[in-house]
Amino acid sequence: MSVNDLTIRAALVVGLALVALLLTGWRKTARATPKTSRGGQSGPRQVPFAVVREPTPAYTPPNPLKRLWSLLASGGLALVVGAVIATSLAFAVSLIVIRMTDLLKQ
Repeated sequence: MSVNDLTIRAALVVGLALVALLLTGWRKTARATPKTSRGGQSGPRQVPFAVVREPTPAYTPPNPLKRLWSLLASGGLALVVGAVIATSLAFAVSLIVIRMTDLLKQ
């Protein structure tokens, strides 16, 4: 296959893509306003049950014991994740060094 054949095939694909875009652009566009319901009601739909609005309780911050526990738990989790990442990285670097030194010895 020559460069000319490849260029002609690429141009054909681009042409077909443009035709597909033009054909999809000629579709009927979406309506700006929704259809009215069959009953002829033009206003908003009514909900069949009443909505009760009640005030929610005010926000209360967690007590100091919960804050201390979350601090200790997140710190411990950070240490464990850091140790796993450091061990994996050290293992990968040691494999690279061993492989490179073996290649240099040959």
